[in-house]
Amino acid sequence: MSDRCGAQSFSLQSETRSCRSRGNEQDRCGPEPGGGVEAAVDHYIEHHRARAARELEYFGRVLRSDEEAVERAALALLPSGKRHPHQYHIPRGALEESRRCLLENLPRLRRATSFDDLYDHVDDLIRPISGIGELTVYDTALRIGARFGLGPTRVYLHAGTREGARALGLDARRPAIEVDELPVAMRHLSAREVEDLLCIYKSWLG
Repeated sequence: MSDRCGAQSFSLQSETRSCRSRGNEQDRCGPEPGGGVEAAVDHYIEHHRARAARELEYFGRVLRSDEEAVERAALALLPSGKRHPHQYHIPRGALEESRRCLLENLPRLRRATSFDDLYDHVDDLIRPISGIGELTVYDTALRIGARFGLGPTRVYLHAGTREGARALGLDARRPAIEVDELPVAMRHLSAREVEDLLCIYKSWLG
């Protein structure tokens, strides 16, 4: 029997944001279309890699307890204390319900032996909550995974990354793609970094 939390109803629309947003206004709008895969990889490494790594290090090493890490992951709180732009438009009540549900099921999350396993747990627990979509499931699992030393080995797809995958000529109807399906220039990035890149640079890849 599933021990997922019950779905809740909130007045605002479900998650619709599709792209990773960080940093200054130019970053939030996404870079201008550029010179293809190699240019996107180089630009990502220069402008986004270190910042994304620091964000996950906060959940993995800086926060003092698993409970605090899971709580802040569910509430989408950055080290600054502000909500991550991906989750700006999600009702506060939906994030609070996600927090409650994940904390109640912390032993289940700790038993995960891979990121895929952890992602499935998080999806089962919070996806039924009104306002929570696939991007928030992935982001939350990624933050919690950083705490437990579990990172993705496949590139998970959501609205933004599907656009990037399609631009590369890949079948984007699947929940995830394997790293060895990617262009050679991308294969030295981690699966997490490729997910980030596909979302930010989808306009570069067509």
